This record gives sequence, C-alpha cells and structure tokens, in this order.
Amino acid sequence: MPNAVSLAPAVSALSPAPTFHAPLHTAHDDDAWWRSSVIYQVYPRSFRDLNGDGQGDLAGITAELHQLADLSVDAIWMSPFYTSPQRDGGYDVADYCDVDPMFGTLEDFDRLTARATKLGIKVIIDLVPNHCSSEHALFKAALAAEPGSPERAMFIFRDGTGPDGSNPPNNWQSHFGGSAWTRTLNDDGTPGQWYLHLFDSSQPDFNWDNPAVHAEFERILRFWLDRNVTGFRVDVAHALVKAEGLPDWHGRPDGCSTEEHPGHAAPMFGQRAIHDIYRRWRSILGEYDGDRILCAEATIDPLSRLVNWVRNDQMHQAFNFAYLHHPWDAARLREIITDSLQAFDSVGAPTTWVLSNHDVPRHATRFGEERPEVGLDRARAASLAMLALPGGVYLYQGEELGLPDHLTIPDELRQDPTFVRTGGERVGRDGCRVPLPWRADEPHYGFGSNDGGWLPQPEDWATLARDSQQADPASTLNLYRSALSLRKELGLGAGSLSWAVDADGTDTIAFLNNDVMVIFNMGQSDINVPAGSVLAASHADAGADGVLAPNRCVWLRLN
Repeated sequence: MPNAVSLAPAVSALSPAPTFHAPLHTAHDDDAWWRSSVIYQVYPRSFRDLNGDGQGDLAGITAELHQLADLSVDAIWMSPFYTSPQRDGGYDVADYCDVDPMFGTLEDFDRLTARATKLGIKVIIDLVPNHCSSEHALFKAALAAEPGSPERAMFIFRDGTGPDGSNPPNNWQSHFGGSAWTRTLNDDGTPGQWYLHLFDSSQPDFNWDNPAVHAEFERILRFWLDRNVTGFRVDVAHALVKAEGLPDWHGRPDGCSTEEHPGHAAPMFGQRAIHDIYRRWRSILGEYDGDRILCAEATIDPLSRLVNWVRNDQMHQAFNFAYLHHPWDAARLREIITDSLQAFDSVGAPTTWVLSNHDVPRHATRFGEERPEVGLDRARAASLAMLALPGGVYLYQGEELGLPDHLTIPDELRQDPTFVRTGGERVGRDGCRVPLPWRADEPHYGFGSNDGGWLPQPEDWATLARDSQQADPASTLNLYRSALSLRKELGLGAGSLSWAVDADGTDTIAFLNNDVMVIFNMGQSDINVPAGSVLAASHADAGADGVLAPNRCVWLRLN
C-alpha cells in the first residue's frame, strides 16, 4: 500500500561536530534480560516442515534453532501450536494443554525447550485467553446445556432482541467482518440464544466475569510454566472483560480511536478489571524461578493508556503498535519514538519495537510503494535503525531474509477467515504467513519434502533462501547477524537516546545511543554525514565518502 512521503526539507549536511538535545532516555543498569531483549517470533506452521506433510512442525523448529542462536536472539515467541481446527491459524484453541498432531506431541515440545536451553534461547508461547475454538470441550458442553447453566456461564450467551429474539443482543461487529454474534439452535431445531465472538464465529469469547474462567487459565499457566516456558505473549490482552450490560458501540470493531468514538469508550476493550487478572498472573510467574515474563498484545491508544498494562505489578512488555504502523515519514517516526520512550519510562517499563508480525504486511512490502527493490532498501534501513533503539525488539520470522509478502496467492488457496468473511474485500494475512525458504536448490526451497506447503511460495524466492544469503556478505541475513551481534556487544538495548539537533524538522532520523550515532535517511536526497568509523551500514554504500543516500541507515562512532 502507498506510504506517505514527507514534505520536510532535505538535509544537505549534518554538522561535522554534531550537537544533541538533552537525553530523552537514559541508559539503565537493570540486568533483567527482558528490558533489552531480542525476541524472534516463530509461526510454527510456516517455519520448517520436517515430516513432509506440508505443515511446519515442532521438530522442524528444533532442527533449525541453531540458526536463530546464530542471530544472537534472546528468546523465541511461538505462535499457537495447540490442538486446533485451524479456522484462524491456531488462534482458535481446542485444547490449551496439548500439541496439535499437525505440529507433533508434548514430548516434541519438551525436546524443543531442552534444545533451546542448551543454545541459550528462552521459549515464550502464545496464550489466547479471550476466546477459544467452538471445538473446545467447554464450549461443546455449553451448547449442550440449558440457558443459565454453569456450563453456559463460561461464555457470553445472551437472549436476542426484537421479535422472537431474532436480532443480536447488541450491534458489535467481528474483527473479521460481520456481526460479533451467532445464534444457536436448540435440540428441537428452534432458534436459541446468541453467543459473542469478537473474531470468527468459531471463536466464542470467554466470560471473564466468571471466577471459573480465572481458575481455568491459572491452571493453564501453571501447566506450561511447569514445562519450563519463560513466559507468555497474551493475545488481545485488552479484550477479556466486557462492560456491564454490553452496550452498543458505534466506533471501530477493533476499538481504535476515531474522532467521534475514542478508544477508551469501547465497551469490549480496556476495562479496569482486566488489570486485576494480570496482577494475579504476574504473582503466579513470580512463584517460579528464573525471570519469566508476560507481553501484552493490546491495541490501545494513545500510548499513555497502553502503559497501564506494563506497570511493575502487571505485564513486563507490551507491543508498540504505534511504532509497528509508522508511515515512511521522518517527522512522524521521530514523534512516535519520543512519545514511546516518554510513556514507557513514566512507569519504569521498557519500550518495545517491532516492524513485522503475522498480522500485518511485512515491512519490505509495506514500505515499497509497490516497488520491491525500494521496499527491500527501506526495510533494511528501517531494521538497522530499529536495532539501535534502546528497549526490547521483536523480529518476525523471515524478516532477516528480507522477505516480502506473497501478493498473488490464488483466492482458492487463501485460508484467512478475514478473506472469507468479507467476501474477498479484505485480502487477509496469508501473504505474510507463507512458508520460509531455507535452501535455494531444493523443492519448496527446503521448507519440506512433500508436494507443497500449506500456502504456496513465490516462484522467485531462490535468492532469498537462507543458504543463498549465508554465502553473501552483503545479504539481508548477514546485515541482521552483524547488527544483532553489535547491538548486544555495544549494549544498545540498555542504552540511551538523544536526538541530533541538526536533524530537527528534516527527513533524517539522527540520534545518539551511548557513543553510537545512528543516521537514517528517509528523504529523497543524499545527505552528508559527520566523519566517523562505520560500525554497521544497511548497504555497502551507506556512509561511504561521508555521504548517505536515500533509504539508507548507518551506525557511526564519531571521530
């Protein structure tokens, strides 16, 4: 999709002896690993298929963990691998305490965590507490039970409105399109109550007003903590509790603010009682040895509200969606970084930075304005700039290869429920979930040995395969390897940030972290940069002869 181009004036030169504003963020000496962590997201179905059935599996992840250790990551975060009918990529969970046979067994999971431990990699898993699959035993029991029963009280069932209850209980809309309510059928075939699902109709929402739901998820937490997971990324962490009475909502289905409907008023998101849930979960994690963490996926704006999820008695991290969605605009990016550091510092929490995940187009595509070569240049520069920021970083599998989205998946092969529920009006997220390319000369680029993966790969990915890039010093993979190693060596995750005075109001992002100056040219003209030793460069020509071309980033140690 097109990205805005800043109209700010281009910088002809940064001062040979640059000056900096007072520190926006100061270095910390807290050695908690999650304050400056690099966490790599694994989407299991698309990572590596070891048994040849077209689906990635836990054994495939285990087999390639050494590749991630080579990237100097601190942890992996695994998207759901639980028992699931896969109506929503595993976020429709049928059993929270078992592995779907598609991915392997609990013993495979134990082998994965043991291997990760030997390599110095922590394992974080996805937890989906807002909703489950309609195939979950608890929901099946609820459907079989009478209205008002304890079984139904685990979920949000309501009588309909209008004649014969034929209209939904309220006007809420699903994130995936259409109503957020589905009507049940009684045993005699007559219409029954309605149940709430903020996502697909196969994903009924739990009723977090019920203490039994709290007890069930505390059991689930302990099950995985006992299997030595380091923590949980909590899916739609802001959605569990709904406002009393379930009032109508005329804003966006995802609760993000509009001029007429501010997000804080959304009745299905951000309710105060949610914070008590996470205080309890944090105390449970504290009963276990090691520094175990919670990370919130909470689409909350503004940032001053989001930080309520990461106060020191609740979650450790929260995804920074403002940063994830930043446009190609230096002024806006500088504002987001400033606001993020100030907001998270105000509660003593680390900021997180992320450019891609399984729910959005990859940044090599997003920044490309439909020009792949521009997208890759910008992605490399943006990634290098992000890796120099203080705080935690999340990487999405394949971004270290510079992968774009697969934009031409045939309609009949698409699997995202968003595509189905909107009649193809919204293309969905399949394009960023395509199986990874491992080896250029093997079928399916080494993802697996069968006739094809669960989603097709583009035909021109041979040069992006991991083995091709390992042999190329200028590859995106080797850029990530060197930058991540330097980030750790130089302590940038625990570092500081001061903006360069010369870059104010320009198309250039320039800041100092500890003694490293980072310069990121988001404009359309070359700029001159101060003299210094090049520590890392997004491209071979970045910073050469004191010049930084557009869509380039460089780390310097000033002379």
